[in-house]
Amino acid sequence: MKFLLTNDDGIEAPGMDALVNCVSKIASPHDQVVVVAPDRQRSECGHSVTQGRPLKIQQVKEHWFSVDGTPVDCVRVGLNHLAKDADVVISGVNQGANLGVDVMVSGTIAAAREASLHLPIAIAISHYRHPGIPKTWDHVPEWTEGILRRIIGGMNNKGRVWNINLPAIDPGTLASGQIPPIAHCGVDMNPHQRTPQIGADGITLQSNFQNRPRDAGSDVDLCFGGAITITELNTNASHHESASG
Repeated sequence: MKFLLTNDDGIEAPGMDALVNCVSKIASPHDQVVVVAPDRQRSECGHSVTQGRPLKIQQVKEHWFSVDGTPVDCVRVGLNHLAKDADVVISGVNQGANLGVDVMVSGTIAAAREASLHLPIAIAISHYRHPGIPKTWDHVPEWTEGILRRIIGGMNNKGRVWNINLPAIDPGTLASGQIPPIAHCGVDMNPHQRTPQIGADGITLQSNFQNRPRDAGSDVDLCFGGAITITELNTNASHHESASG
């Protein structure tokens, strides 16, 4: 198989290395991994694309390429040029959750959604972070290995995006080999509550991410409660379905 990996935090983000390590746990020696990611931070850019100028590609190291564009640009460059015969596209691991209505603005999700138009296997992985919990990465391959094996081994459903969110749990508090519970669930569509702050420079809309509204049993509720959540999205980010199996 050939894996095309991308993100929206930029090619130098620690989540990019974490994603490569995740894939190394499930790939065979004959598989190939190609990284095509933005040359800088591109969070919350949604499904935006670059028009009106050429995209610049730079090879960072073997099979790693940066693009001066958006995550969707990176997927398009990858599938049409750098990894034309890719079987799987995985986007992440994002530094922060992509839960609930955030899927509509997430560049991480957009990259996977673009891939789902062309390939049967498109996956986004994000890691919820909490200010009081260390932001470590070494545990991510262990937490995702079984999930990725099941999705890649059993999924054949073009037009879907598998959205995985890891909870903010200190892995040091878990027993050796233990991972958080896994929950298949729906997407919480409650909007953020925003408070306008008006100053001399304009208006700022503030929200409290940790205390956002949520429905019981939704992805926000379960991930904030300590579970690895898996939601199944179709190519329209405003539509959601609960994953089965």
